[in-house]
Amino acid sequence: MKTKQENIFSSKTLSYFLQLAETMSYTQAAQILGITQPALTQQIKKLERTVGAPLFYSIGKKLHLSDAGYTMLDATHQIYETLNRATDEIQQSTSATQGEINIGLLASIEVSVFTDFAIKYFEENNGIKLTIHSLTRKEIWERLENNTIDLAVMYLPDESIKNWKPYESKRILTEDLLFLHAEDKLAKRRRVKMKETLNNKWVTYPPQYYLNDLIRESYKNALVDKPISVAHFTKPAQIFNFAKETNVYTALPSSFVTAHNSAMNGLKTALFEPEVKFDMSFVFWKGKDQIPRIESFLYAFERYLSQKDYVSRLTEISEKY
Repeated sequence: MKTKQENIFSSKTLSYFLQLAETMSYTQAAQILGITQPALTQQIKKLERTVGAPLFYSIGKKLHLSDAGYTMLDATHQIYETLNRATDEIQQSTSATQGEINIGLLASIEVSVFTDFAIKYFEENNGIKLTIHSLTRKEIWERLENNTIDLAVMYLPDESIKNWKPYESKRILTEDLLFLHAEDKLAKRRRVKMKETLNNKWVTYPPQYYLNDLIRESYKNALVDKPISVAHFTKPAQIFNFAKETNVYTALPSSFVTAHNSAMNGLKTALFEPEVKFDMSFVFWKGKDQIPRIESFLYAFERYLSQKDYVSRLTEISEKY
């Protein structure tokens, strides 16, 4: 029989605490958890009675973690890290040809190469079930923390991530951010200065998306105004098509331009000056790449890119500018 204390420290109660600590809003946390606000409040109060101290306090309408709350947050993260390590240690002894692999793919990344690889991988490894989730940065890190995805595919470096200690990364390729335009006067330019890209409106990713942040930071570092966007889209194909139809400016990763080079329809490309580079990488819990099926998957993907000569073609399209 479970004791009262075991019930209080159940994974459900701890997940409630983590969600409230993440959002600092009872209303928002309850909505995300799919429970009522009174039910969440009751669980937090039970947890506070068990530890013997308030975990949160309010100043006006703003919620804050107390000292005890920070202690509980650190302990909860350690619990999850211990459980995740235990899970991975168990999984390391499993077959390389059976099981599931869950991948979180940053929603703004060009997906065609991953879709093509998934088809090829299934043909050779039909005992492995691949599940690919299209996620925001926030969703990727939440699922990595909870160990509900094995691998994340995302852009790095990402300054919004503060705690890298439990994770490691494996670079897939280095990307150039390419400027896309329909200007005849810039047609023969291999490179353009950032101040030269401000005489037209832009279409971009939404605020808080990695590439939007990267563009804004790059223009700030160049001491020029950031572009003015007339539309935001979450998918690179949407941005690409909008730019083609309206002749507004945009910037997209070289991997997308490589995959859609035959569909430019009058759009021209150039490198920024100074260049804007970033890495597309796998991110995962430390040691996760030692699990046989994950190790096999990563090796197969690297071999696939090499056989497709994908990285070489990406380098060629950047070097021609």
